[in-house]
Amino acid sequence: MSRLLKNFLRDESGATAIEYALIACGISIVILAAVNGVGTAVNAKFDAVSTAIK
Repeated sequence: MSRLLKNFLRDESGATAIEYALIACGISIVILAAVNGVGTAVNAKFDAVSTAIK
């Protein structure tokens, strides 16, 4: 039983998956922020063009 617990505590295979998940989460947050910023700027340009055409 003691050996099983020691092997479980030494096993780091699940830690890698968690690290990749955290990296993917961070990248997705950055992408969402960038898309939101670009979307706002593009919307402002379309509004300006629409106002100029009227």
